[in-house]
Amino acid sequence: MVNSQVAGGVCVSRSCAGCGGRIADRFLLFSMERYWHTHCLKCSCCQAQLGDIGSSCYSKGGMILCRTDYIRLFGHTGACSACGQSIPASEMVMRAQGNVYHLKCFSCATCRNQLVPGDRFHYVNGTIFCEHDRPGAALLNTHLQSNPVLPDQKVSACFYFTL
Repeated sequence: MVNSQVAGGVCVSRSCAGCGGRIADRFLLFSMERYWHTHCLKCSCCQAQLGDIGSSCYSKGGMILCRTDYIRLFGHTGACSACGQSIPASEMVMRAQGNVYHLKCFSCATCRNQLVPGDRFHYVNGTIFCEHDRPGAALLNTHLQSNPVLPDQKVSACFYFTL
């Protein structure tokens, strides 16, 4: 995103990609190969005016996002925490401990059963286990003493992002 001042006071007629109106303001934004009024380039989720909160914005699946909402929706990389592949904006995802997963990748590390909303799971050292396959207390005491074991959790939501 580039915040530009009209050069030399010469006004070149440009249309705003947000509202379609003519940009006659002293300042304008250029993002995603289009021009915007400073008040029109907004995050699709929180409606924050992106020119006011930083010098960058993110675009995925037709959405324009601030950094906070991009990370909230797609994780730090926009990739699945299990397989590392990109997650399309229109795909449903599962979340655990701040990580984002494809539905098919959100599965027990032992039995490989896919977990669905309502299933109980355990998150141990970044690994997901179904309720049945949680590592036993002896294993936890022997191998995981220095690492936190998070309490039981319940899969409670899938998110669906529309284009």
